Amino acid sequence: MTDLVSPFTVRVRGEIDLDTAPALRCELERALAEHHVVVLDLSQVTFMDCAGLGALVQARNQADHSGRRLVLHGTGRPVARLLKLTGLTRRLAPAPGPATGRAPSTPYTGGR
Repeated sequence: MTDLVSPFTVRVRGEIDLDTAPALRCELERALAEHHVVVLDLSQVTFMDCAGLGALVQARNQADHSGRRLVLHGTGRPVARLLKLTGLTRRLAPAPGPATGRAPSTPYTGGR
């Protein structure tokens, strides 16, 4: 049985780009379909382009439309810069402080 109350963490490492964004998109779709709160840990992301940004926006839209919650965590310099440049900082604002507890998680390695 899937726990719909506890947050579920998706941890991303490496680059999120045209090659790796589709897999991240699928992982986020699945996580948001199964869990009410999904924490997206981006602390180990070294690069993100517009394809990665598109995956985040799609996940945020899915969460909003389904009454779920997507929480960004650990937006390092590459991600924070892209959010600021595109004006999406507010829409995809990361949660303040550390990720929520010791949530179940799935690693997602962006590649490269």
